[in-house]
Amino acid sequence: MFKNGVMMQYFEWHLEDDGNHWKRLKDDAKHLSEIGVTSVWIPPCFKGTGTQDNGYGIYDLYDLGEFDQKGTVRTKYGTKEELIAAIDELHKYEIQVYADVVLNHKAGADKTERFKVIEVDPDDRNQPISDPYEIEGWTEFTFPGRKGKYSDFQWHWHHFSGTDYNQENEKKAIYRIEGQNKGWADNATVDDEYGNYDYLMYADIDYSHPDVIKEIKKWANWFIEETGVDGFRLDAVKHINEKFIYELRESIEAKFGKQFFIVGEYWDQEYASLNSYLDSQDYKLDLFDVGLHHQLEQASKQGNGFDLRQLFDRTLIKEHPMHAVTFVDNHDSQPDQSLESFLEPWFKPIAYGIILLMEKGYPVLFYGDYYGIKGDDPIEPQREVIDKLLYLKKNFAYGVQTDYFDHENCMGWTRSGNEEHPKGCAVVISNSEAGYKDMFVGKEKSGLVYEDYLGNCTEAVTIDEAGNGHFIVEAGSLSVWVEREEQTVKSAV
Repeated sequence: MFKNGVMMQYFEWHLEDDGNHWKRLKDDAKHLSEIGVTSVWIPPCFKGTGTQDNGYGIYDLYDLGEFDQKGTVRTKYGTKEELIAAIDELHKYEIQVYADVVLNHKAGADKTERFKVIEVDPDDRNQPISDPYEIEGWTEFTFPGRKGKYSDFQWHWHHFSGTDYNQENEKKAIYRIEGQNKGWADNATVDDEYGNYDYLMYADIDYSHPDVIKEIKKWANWFIEETGVDGFRLDAVKHINEKFIYELRESIEAKFGKQFFIVGEYWDQEYASLNSYLDSQDYKLDLFDVGLHHQLEQASKQGNGFDLRQLFDRTLIKEHPMHAVTFVDNHDSQPDQSLESFLEPWFKPIAYGIILLMEKGYPVLFYGDYYGIKGDDPIEPQREVIDKLLYLKKNFAYGVQTDYFDHENCMGWTRSGNEEHPKGCAVVISNSEAGYKDMFVGKEKSGLVYEDYLGNCTEAVTIDEAGNGHFIVEAGSLSVWVEREEQTVKSAV
């Protein structure tokens, strides 16, 4: 994790299927560096079920847009050559690249196979609702377009624990695959929603199978060396045997060192679930702070009915800040997605002010908030205010944080600055009427004039003899107070 870093999720759900995304990313590298982005989370770069696939209908982990498979050479985002060029360009600007890695399932099998299954209750996957019987399922992956390059491993029914479609009668159901050493992952190693949430979609990979474990570890080493990525965003870890994730991380660390960054997506707003998962991994990876996201969502929808003093209750940023990757929204929370929980527009600048300007957490900037969301119901970006917040983070948000979380509708904090960036800043937020916070910025700042860099408040603030300022904020707004620039010029003269 970069000190004072900013990760950018460089995609949203409705990107054009034009194969030019890696080119756009390469062309954007210099700009991203200039605004203070220190790492980029890229979408799944592997061959999916077709170019319309965002990458989560994963077909071949070894095909990065190189082979003619599923009716295309490129992925939705471009070719392997263009991907590598984008990564190399980002590295020129010292921006790390985190790959979105989908290991829970496989989709778009090449052939069907016959095998025994038991249908299970969708609301309790531990409960059988049929006797064992044979189906024709899509579980044979031979990757004919790749012809064994990079790996000759082929996937068959015994490498999976479940599927959801019987080709024989076109019936959709949740089928648990039967056989020696088959079944869902142990209840204690996956999320307990629906009894056992091992099964999510498509052909569910069986991480108790030794050949699968060996192959995925081998693939991870190949992929990191082939692309030069600096980290993984692991998709859907609540559905994957946590013991395998631990082994995979250990394997990667042994070869590439502890600096290789891994963040897991465990979508559960209950702190206890996230804490339990971190504990299972010996706190050696990070998680997205889903609890904070939902708190921000509720704050945006409840307005002045939300008590800001409770904003950080039971969140990772409060309980395990060194392992908290904070975000406002992402591709899963955007409108019309299964986990839709999109923040109201008025609160979005406030939410970004919170995650970007606080001392703790590793904040993520969402492509859709910065460049806009396309699709049938497009959403305009909030780039202008986000650019200002990024500038503030890059230049002022350093040093010790002192909190003033003593009012249900008005909160504030100060950052003291550090040796390299000594100025610091003062932040005030209101989710109700106009308010203020009297906050200490240091006796050495006595007599200095502060201004709201965001321009929401036009009145200046003069720091008193004791080092305190009376910092105001407009109704339902955010103000970030920094030293007036000409003071620095005068003192230098």
